[in-house]
Amino acid sequence: MAGHSKWANIQHRKGRQDAVRAKLFSKFSKEITIAAKMGDPDPEKNPRLRLAVKEAKSQSMPKDNIERAIKKATGGDAENYEEIRYEGYGPNGVAVIVEAMTDNRNRTASSVRSTFSKNGGNLGETGSVGFMFERKGEVSYPADAGDADEIMMAAIEAGAEDVESSEDGHYIYCADTDLNEVAGALEAQLGESESTKLIWKPTTTTELELEDMQKLMRLIEALEDDDDVQRVTTNFEASDEVMAQL
Repeated sequence: MAGHSKWANIQHRKGRQDAVRAKLFSKFSKEITIAAKMGDPDPEKNPRLRLAVKEAKSQSMPKDNIERAIKKATGGDAENYEEIRYEGYGPNGVAVIVEAMTDNRNRTASSVRSTFSKNGGNLGETGSVGFMFERKGEVSYPADAGDADEIMMAAIEAGAEDVESSEDGHYIYCADTDLNEVAGALEAQLGESESTKLIWKPTTTTELELEDMQKLMRLIEALEDDDDVQRVTTNFEASDEVMAQL
């Protein structure tokens, strides 16, 4: 019976992981389709599409799925989505930015507001927390791509603004409008990156203890579970001890 129980647990975890991956791929597909519809369907001629495809590939999204998402845009049957950004507060006043793509603004606004309320947060007005972030381009490389000095020199030559290196890897930041050029220059020096994307980089952070971190994780998971939500960004900071307990 113990073996059966273990197999059931493994199956349950796999089922959950498959569901999460399917939802992630769905969000990537939406971003790729919108990017292709708004510009050229050729990633080499469409910077936004190129970034979307690169990010999807970094998460192992199958090539067939990517091509299908692009064809959906060129076939004229893509839904008319609009991009909306919501801003609010989580536990202990932590700032939260929610980026969504929706074909029904009222549905999405109602869902996001309800999710904040049910998970100890508050949906604010546009701009209520945005001033605590900067829009940046982020290019990441694994730790073994080079030592901190080598990565810093490559980043400077590529036109980047800042580098953060640790045992987890190297994160290179640049102006959002320079991301394609910086990423291309880095790729020529360091090879293909792990990830290339636009982010909201916090300029100020809010430190959370374990209880508030647990509440925040529940809020983030609930928001990300919404099909209309593309990504969630916060400005939390937590000690290594708190993260280990999570």
